[in-house]
Amino acid sequence: MEKLHHVSNLYYIPEQAILAKWLTDNSCADFAFFCNSGAEANEAAIKLARKHASLRGITDPMIITAHQSFHGRTLATISATGQPKYHEGFTYGGEMVQGFDYVEYNNIEDLQKKVAELNETPPELAKIGRKRGVAAIMLEALQGEGGLIPGTPEYFAVARQLATESGALLICDEVQVGMGRSGKLWGYQNVGVEPDVFTSAKALGGGVPIGAMMAKGDANVFGPGDHASTYGGNPLACAAGIAVAKYMAEQDILTNVKARGEQLSQGLESIRKKHPQVLGGLRGWGLIKGIEVKDDAGCTAGELVGDAMKEGLLLVPAGPSVVRFVPPLIVTEEEIDRALDMFEKAVVKRSKA
Repeated sequence: MEKLHHVSNLYYIPEQAILAKWLTDNSCADFAFFCNSGAEANEAAIKLARKHASLRGITDPMIITAHQSFHGRTLATISATGQPKYHEGFTYGGEMVQGFDYVEYNNIEDLQKKVAELNETPPELAKIGRKRGVAAIMLEALQGEGGLIPGTPEYFAVARQLATESGALLICDEVQVGMGRSGKLWGYQNVGVEPDVFTSAKALGGGVPIGAMMAKGDANVFGPGDHASTYGGNPLACAAGIAVAKYMAEQDILTNVKARGEQLSQGLESIRKKHPQVLGGLRGWGLIKGIEVKDDAGCTAGELVGDAMKEGLLLVPAGPSVVRFVPPLIVTEEEIDRALDMFEKAVVKRSKA
C-alpha cells in the first residue's frame, strides 16, 4: 500500500470527492455523506430528517416507516424497522426510540391517514408549547426482509405528494436494492419518484465497508459538527467505490442484471409450474427475486434454503415464506442455469416428501 488508507475528514480527500461526484452525477442528489455501513447511512438520514423538522418548528418529529421494513441494527434504525421481533430485548419501559410510526406497505389509504394523524398536535402537547409533525416518510423501494415486495408507482407517488405537502422529507433506503441490483442504478427509479434523501451501502464498495447518505440541496440542513464519521469516506473505501462505479460503467453491468434477471425469472416460473404444491408467486426486480413457499408445502422458506445449500446453492429466506435470490451482479448465463438446476433438485425432494 503506497498511500494512506485513512485520513481525517478535516482534510480534503481526492477519492472522496471523485466518488461523491459520481454519485451525484448519477442520481437526483446534490450532496453525499460517507460512513461505513447501511445502518450508519440510515442513522444519518434519520438525524437529517429530525434537524430538517426542527428548523420548521417541530419539537416532536415523527418518521413514518412500513411494517415488515428493515433499516438496520443500531438502536434508532431498528426502531425504524417495522418488525417487533427485532425490538425484543432492546426496549426501555417497553418502548423503542420514540418518533417512529408504521404503516402497511403499498397501502395508500393507510399512509394518508397516518400522515394526517401525525401532522396534528395532541392537545396535551400543544398546551406545553410542543408541536408534532411528520419529519419524513422513510421507505424501501423494494422491501427485502419483508418478503421481496416491490413498491408500486402509485404508492410512491402519493408518498412523494404527502411529504411535499407536509414539508417533510421522502427518504428511500437503497441499501439492499441500490447500485444496480434492481436493473436500474437506484431502486427509486423503478417507482417513478425522486426522494429528497436516499441511502446506499453493501454493493457500493464491492465488499469493502462503505455507506453513503445522499441528499438534494434543500434537504441538506446539516451544518459543521452536526454529524460525522471517523472512518467515513476514507481513501481506501472510496477507492473501492470508484473501482465499482468504473467497472459497472465499462462492463455495462446493468444490461447483464436485466438479462440474467429475466433468465432467473423464467427459470423460477418454470420450476414453479412443475411444483405448484410447493412454490407460489414470483416477484422482484433485476437480480433480487423472491419466490413464495406455500403454507401447505410441508416446509418453510428457511428449510428449503437449507435443502438448496446441500445441493451447493447459497440462498437466503426473506421472512418465513419467501426464498430470496440475490446473485452477484456479474453472474453469467451458465451460472444462472446451474443455480436453477440446484434449486429444482431441492424443490423436487420436498415435492416427494
